Amino acid sequence: MTTYHFVAASERFLTEEEPLDEVLKERRRHYAEENKEIDFWLVRQPAFLESAALSSIKDQVPQPAAAVISTDPNFITFMKLRLEFVLEGRFEAPTAEIPDPLASAS
Repeated sequence: MTTYHFVAASERFLTEEEPLDEVLKERRRHYAEENKEIDFWLVRQPAFLESAALSSIKDQVPQPAAAVISTDPNFITFMKLRLEFVLEGRFEAPTAEIPDPLASAS
């Protein structure tokens, strides 16, 4: 089982109002230079927010939601500080309740 860390917000906020694409492109470039495997993803309408353990976060995120997910907690802390108006959390997967951490609910 793996621990996934995330920041979540409305899809519109993450994909239109914030320069998220620029941040993720820079991170991908850095990983390529370091020959490091990608450990972060943008998921639109993340299914993991449907789990009972994360219901309090789902209730606070405007819908439709999106999330940046990573196995690197430091990257998510950076994203929280960089984006400001996002909710931060973590979960374990795969589990019976969250079989695919990168699945979309749609």
